[in-house]
Amino acid sequence: MDNLKDFLMTAPWRLIDHTTISRPAWESFAIDDALVESMNHRQSEHTIRLWRHDPTVVLGIADARLPHLNEAVDWLKKQGYQPVVRNSGGLAVVLDKGVLNLSLLLSNGDKIGIHEGYQYMVNFIQAIFADWTDQIQAFEVVGSYCPGDYDLSINGKKFAGISQRRVRKGIAIQIYLSIEADEQRRAKLIQTFYQYGIQNEDTRFAYPKVKPETMEALATLLNRSITVTDVVYRIKSLLNKVTPNLTESSLLPYELDFYYQRRQQMIDRNKKALGSLFE
Repeated sequence: MDNLKDFLMTAPWRLIDHTTISRPAWESFAIDDALVESMNHRQSEHTIRLWRHDPTVVLGIADARLPHLNEAVDWLKKQGYQPVVRNSGGLAVVLDKGVLNLSLLLSNGDKIGIHEGYQYMVNFIQAIFADWTDQIQAFEVVGSYCPGDYDLSINGKKFAGISQRRVRKGIAIQIYLSIEADEQRRAKLIQTFYQYGIQNEDTRFAYPKVKPETMEALATLLNRSITVTDVVYRIKSLLNKVTPNLTESSLLPYELDFYYQRRQQMIDRNKKALGSLFE
């Protein structure tokens, strides 16, 4: 916690709460890119952004190369999920109103190593729930969707995953937190998505063999009736305690130009990857 306090007290911080705004997920990735781009021009301070979406499956670049992508994406849409191809690393993840996304947007990326950036996020999440558990660990949970070295789990059950995107000297460290149940249902969705997308064909990329039992929502793991709104409140409370120069706002006028540029890039990316299946 001491290292986290030092990190949060190094400079003025800004909080953007987008959890109550309805927008497609691809716009959220454009917003994060716009904020990082603004930081590159020394116009914005370090920022923490909170966001969530209606049912969406966010695909990685490798997912867009599945041999039967169109069939798999069409199946997702029939289940009520909008597919989106993101511009950061990783593979398919599920978003819905029970999942909270959090972005740490940092301006001094040339001074922060990749693993150091991930560790900032790990420490931050551990601090949010410190009075409830000290069992949050970071390691790859084999059998989860979008596996990585910085999967967050309790008792070996994954509830969160972290990705990182660097744009020149700016960094976007992004995490999804499965707060409300049912995370195993979400995992089954991705398991079936890959079944439709691969259909037992050999692929150059090793897609994860998803085992739903390796994942669980945080509410279930902590045996608490917690919601995304509860967690947003905890995050704001923590920031107000340890961050002396915290302001809350949305996108500022000078950031909108960066946003419109990045928004168009996300539209172009998704049209190229998904064609007529992109909305």
